[in-house]
Amino acid sequence: MAEGADARARILGRIRRGLKRDALPDSVAAGLLDRLKAHPRNLVPERGRTPRERRVATFITELEKEFGTVARAASEAEIPRLIAEYLAQHNLPAELRVAPDPLLQRLPWSERPMLRVAFGRAQPTDPVAVTPCFAAVAETGTMLMLSGPEHPTTLNILPDTHIVVLRASRILGAYEDAFDLIRAERGGSGETPTGTAFMPRNVMMITGPSRSADIEQTLELGAHGPRRLHVILLEDGAG
Repeated sequence: MAEGADARARILGRIRRGLKRDALPDSVAAGLLDRLKAHPRNLVPERGRTPRERRVATFITELEKEFGTVARAASEAEIPRLIAEYLAQHNLPAELRVAPDPLLQRLPWSERPMLRVAFGRAQPTDPVAVTPCFAAVAETGTMLMLSGPEHPTTLNILPDTHIVVLRASRILGAYEDAFDLIRAERGGSGETPTGTAFMPRNVMMITGPSRSADIEQTLELGAHGPRRLHVILLEDGAG
C-alpha cells in the first residue's frame, strides 16, 4: 500500500511540475477530500424521480431510441426461451458465451437443447454474449456493467450480439442513484460471499449497441463493439 501511495505522489508531482504549479494548500486539499467523501448530488430531472413503473417505461423508451430492443420475462424460467426466440427471429447462431453469474448459471438451459451454452470470458469468435446487469438508469436508457470474475468485460465488447438480463427492480432513476447503489453494495472492504472483491475494476456504461457516425456522418452500428443489444427484462417483483 505504501509503495502505491509513493508512486501516486511521484506521478502527481510530475504533473504539478509540468503545469508549473505548487502543491495545493492543506485547507484546499482538505475541502476537496471532504467533497469527495460527501458524494454531493446534482440536480436530478423530474423523469429521474418517478415511481418504479414509470422508471421501467422510461428506460424502455430511451433504450429503444438508441437501437436497443427489449423482451419481458415474468420469471427466470422464461429467459432461455426468450433468448432462443430472439436468435431465431434474427437468424443468429444459437451459440452463447454466458457470464458465470449465479442467476445465469441456474437458468434451465437444458430445456432449450438447441442452444449451445458455454460459460466464461468471450473469445473473438463468439457470436453472442449473455450477461447480467448491475443496474440501469431510466433517464438515459443506460446500463451499468461491473467487471469481475462473474462478469468478464470481454463479454460486453467482443461478440456481435449482446443479450443482457436486467432485473426490473434494478432500474433506477438517475446516475446518482446508480453510483449510490454501487457504494452501498460494493463500497465496503473485504470480499463478497463468492470471493469477489467489492469495488469493481471497471464500470462500463452501455446505452444501446455500439455505433459511430465519424465517417461522412453516416451511422454505422457495431463500430466498436456489438451491433445488436437485446435486453431481457426480468419482472422480479422487488423495488
